[in-house]
Amino acid sequence: MKAFKMTEAKPDALLPGRWIAMAALLVAGFMNLIDVTIVNVALPSMKDAFAATDSQIEWVVAIYILTFALFLLPAGRMGDVFGRRRMFIAGVVVFTIGSALCGLAPSIGGLVAARVLQGIGGAMMTPQTLAIVPAIFPPKERGLAFALFGLSAGLASVTGPVLGGLLIGADLWGMDWRPIFLVNVPVGVIAVLAALRYVPDLPGSSGLKIDFVGIALAAAALMMVLFPLIEGRQMGWPVWCFLMMIAALPMAALFLAWERRQAARDGAQLLPVSLLKNPDFVWGSGLVMLLFAGMPGFFLVFAITLQTGNGLTPLQSGLTTVPFSLGVLLASIASGRLGIRWPRQRITIGALMLSSGMFALRYMLPEAGEPLSRMALAGPLLFAGIGLGTAISPLFQTVLANVSGRDTGSASGALQSFQQVGAALGLAIMGELFFSTLGAQIPGATDVHAVFSHALLMALLFNTVTFASVAALIWRLPEPQLGAGQVARPAPAE
Repeated sequence: MKAFKMTEAKPDALLPGRWIAMAALLVAGFMNLIDVTIVNVALPSMKDAFAATDSQIEWVVAIYILTFALFLLPAGRMGDVFGRRRMFIAGVVVFTIGSALCGLAPSIGGLVAARVLQGIGGAMMTPQTLAIVPAIFPPKERGLAFALFGLSAGLASVTGPVLGGLLIGADLWGMDWRPIFLVNVPVGVIAVLAALRYVPDLPGSSGLKIDFVGIALAAAALMMVLFPLIEGRQMGWPVWCFLMMIAALPMAALFLAWERRQAARDGAQLLPVSLLKNPDFVWGSGLVMLLFAGMPGFFLVFAITLQTGNGLTPLQSGLTTVPFSLGVLLASIASGRLGIRWPRQRITIGALMLSSGMFALRYMLPEAGEPLSRMALAGPLLFAGIGLGTAISPLFQTVLANVSGRDTGSASGALQSFQQVGAALGLAIMGELFFSTLGAQIPGATDVHAVFSHALLMALLFNTVTFASVAALIWRLPEPQLGAGQVARPAPAE
């Protein structure tokens, strides 16, 4: 299939078929983003279908987040090495194959393994989409092109839970939850064919290197924390779980030592040492991790509470969470119009709204003998969603404003990786709080609604505190000047 070739974008060149190429980028990005949200409503159905343990169902979400985080930075570099178009198409292919394997998984272990492949594919294609836009659009059209990415992300967060509920409820060909993954296959094929025909061939630079040792060391350090947090409860918390978490510290130190060695030798670095020497960036990265630590875990335990604890269908569960997604979408649009004005104030307000919304949910949960009111949950969820949408953009802008121009690209990618690492760690912690509370109370319980409500309440303690911490700690960062920051485009919050 013939494709356009381009070595350097001409500022005023109008590439034929550029909007079809843009459609391919958007479709692939939408497929990846919607997968983040669509899985949440399917988790109880997967748990029942495979008779999976609590920890196994956590891995379905956690392994994707962790894989995406670890491969995001090297995949961006691989786009520079092998060419953006080639990496984008390869990423869509890998993601599509991973989706097919997820939909056909014969066991929970097979599903988790296929989610690893999905995470790799998602990480391969995500950095390329934004990098391809300047090559196919002249400056006067780029604003609209980038705006379409933001719109597709918002639509994915809103439609994901509803589409997931509809597909599971329809039980197409008796396949239960499997179509939520299989629907990606024809979409991925269309995106690949369109990219082959209309996305220009952008050559890479073979002289660049990839830090594979850094990837391995970072993965080992993170797994030493995540594995015992997720599996420890099922195993009765043996001593080795605690030893493994303690061993994560020297492993992290080894990773930092390796990165410094690579910097001294002018070698490839997974995380540039110049960023690690920037205290404002390190502090800001911690705040990004805190903000996103409270989201994936919340949607995991909330979906289980709604469906398993209160008997809602997947569609009803998905519709219940829509106010949150709408709040994120509306606030993100408003935040974009404000630019970089009043960043720390907006972060503080947004984080406090998030914390307050989570705190308010505890008073809307059913107590002993009470039915669940979905309408009562809508207000706190909408309020919290507006908070997240208010805080995301100025937080990324504030952190990146304290990074020198030559490091901005690396910092933007690193922040998105830290976002995913925070999400994975938060998922493990909230899952531990929820399932351990549930396991201690379910035996002999007379009111299941109240038991699940109490378990959710315990999990909400974590993200209520983390969001409030962001509101307080953001004032440690200096306020960026107008026009100083570069906007990173974070992955969806759910």
